[in-house]
Amino acid sequence: MWKDSVTIGNRKIELETGRIARQAHGAVLLREGDTAILSTVVYDPKRGQELDFLPLTVDYRVYMSAAGRIPGGFLRREGRSSDAEVLGSRLCDRSIRPLFPKSYAADTQVISTVLSYQTGSDTTVLAMNGAAAALHLSEIPWRGPLAALRVGRVDKRLIALPTLEELGDSDLDLVVSCSLEGVVMIEGGGHQVPEGEMLEAIAFAQEHARPMLELMEKLRGEVGREKVELPPPPEPPAFAVRLEEQARGPLTAALDTAEKHARRDNLREAKQAVIDALESAHPDAGVAEAAPGLLDELEARLMREQIVKEKRRVDGRAPDAVRPVSCEVDWLPSPHGAALFTRGETQAMVTLTLGTSQDRQLVESLDGVGYERFMLHYAFPPYSVGETRPLRGPGRREVGHGTLARRALAAVLPSEEAFPYTLRIASEISESNGSSSMATVCGGCLALMDGGVPITAPVAGIAMGMVKEDGEIVILSDILGDEDHLGDMDFKVAGSETGITAIQMDNKIGSLPAEVMAQAFEQARQGRLHILAEMAKAIAQPREAVKPHVPLITTLHIAPDRIRDLIGPGGKIIQKIQRDTSSRLEVDDEGAVRIYAPNKEACDAAEAAVLNAAGSLEVGQVYLGVVTGVKDFGAFVRIRGSEGLVHISEWAPERTENLPALVKLGDEVRVKVLEPDKPGRLSLSRKAAL
Repeated sequence: MWKDSVTIGNRKIELETGRIARQAHGAVLLREGDTAILSTVVYDPKRGQELDFLPLTVDYRVYMSAAGRIPGGFLRREGRSSDAEVLGSRLCDRSIRPLFPKSYAADTQVISTVLSYQTGSDTTVLAMNGAAAALHLSEIPWRGPLAALRVGRVDKRLIALPTLEELGDSDLDLVVSCSLEGVVMIEGGGHQVPEGEMLEAIAFAQEHARPMLELMEKLRGEVGREKVELPPPPEPPAFAVRLEEQARGPLTAALDTAEKHARRDNLREAKQAVIDALESAHPDAGVAEAAPGLLDELEARLMREQIVKEKRRVDGRAPDAVRPVSCEVDWLPSPHGAALFTRGETQAMVTLTLGTSQDRQLVESLDGVGYERFMLHYAFPPYSVGETRPLRGPGRREVGHGTLARRALAAVLPSEEAFPYTLRIASEISESNGSSSMATVCGGCLALMDGGVPITAPVAGIAMGMVKEDGEIVILSDILGDEDHLGDMDFKVAGSETGITAIQMDNKIGSLPAEVMAQAFEQARQGRLHILAEMAKAIAQPREAVKPHVPLITTLHIAPDRIRDLIGPGGKIIQKIQRDTSSRLEVDDEGAVRIYAPNKEACDAAEAAVLNAAGSLEVGQVYLGVVTGVKDFGAFVRIRGSEGLVHISEWAPERTENLPALVKLGDEVRVKVLEPDKPGRLSLSRKAAL
């Protein structure tokens, strides 16, 4: 058994191997305080090597027993992955995938399981480190090590591996994966953080991740297994040179087609023509088997050469150009907010629905049960790319894209006190050719403004790409699907004019130097400002009010000791108010009364009824009260659940001789609240209210 530890920030992280899961090809038990996570890696060297892609499966699983809890739901056991587990799996996958050799295609599975949990532990980031350590330890030819770190910022002070409390006060939440060469993966966001400050946080993460990288190197050096040598790539067929000579011209012409489907049709026809001609010339050379792969490689090479040498992309744009943008709002009558955002051949139909507190999403985690007030759901139907596919629940990609867009918009939402609605944004991608998640950000922002949500600033998003050839690097703005597939980077940045609210970066070359990220940030900022200007042509700021068919919500505050007056015996008073006004009332222990009403009239009536039943009284204010008793010396009047005396001398400007003859029980009178008398009793005046 091998065991060693390292301290990052104020967290001691321990790696152990050789005691648990010994039949796995790599297994590490990672501990941080009372948190324990087992990460394993297994591969099958005989399965998948004939494939042209990496069949990698990454799973991050959380056992509720880790926190001494029994799972909720009917089955009372762990079932399908939660959104949090899906997001953790994606973070790990996106971090480790670029470090596999291009020729490696063995069936590989990585599993990280949370076995024990200490409140405040960042199990997602810890699991990413455990998985990287298990891979680095194994014989799999993975180019590690790799370390992951979360960075927060409180009062402009950067914090490595922040606690939950620190993260709650942080204006930045960033997860960065680093290798010894540079940054591999980034995921996170902030409260409109300027680009320069975001770069500082990334550099801070690299610096503080180094001790973990060194510990993994020590693990590898002392107990690591010998890495498997990959077979050399096969020799190209004899006709490969002639194939490229014949195909270069037709493929270059086919690539020079702006529309996606037309370009792919032209490429398919050009490739088939080249294959047919070669088969005629070399009938026994196996052209049909080898040529398609060679032609695909040539297509990628030609597209990349055109970008690097000519600074021109397949749709004719310059590297920093953004496709034409079109925005519409209020195009659907029933949703509470609606937007149609189109950028080139990517389009998002986005709707906003406003609900009550009962519509919040219940979320179960190791820390217990909580509620989400803001939901964003992203859907990618098959018709958006002209395909047929069964409709199922959201996949990992849809969960990840929706979470990224949600993070981008959550940073500019008003507080629940200022806008007490539950919010749900639904984005359905109706057409796709790159960057549909950023179209969701733009469409979501438009829908929020169309729905009258008082966001603090408009937000837009853009996806950046990169091509690196022969040491030269070209950064691409607003990438197409083909540029994402054949390029070296997918760098999504969302934010306002002021700064960044969400960021996500993946790359295929293993690591990115700081100067490349700085250039990508600046080019993304320019593109974002351009898109924000286009969005402002449709709607520049939130509407002044929600739409007429949106239920109204208002909040009143009563004294905590008056809650019982509002509720009444057996709930009779609050139930009567709800029936009479067609509204719904919620009251908490602090005296906050939330009213949900179908329209303004009902809302005003419910508000008046609540105040009449349990509102506080202010000296000098006039209220409508009900006479509850009449004596020779004065009348008792109840206002807002409190009873006071109108002395006979305060009944009218003139002298009152026989009060019982002038007023009877149940009469409504307007009275003014006077200073209380010495015993603290409520003193009222009808005379002063006239």
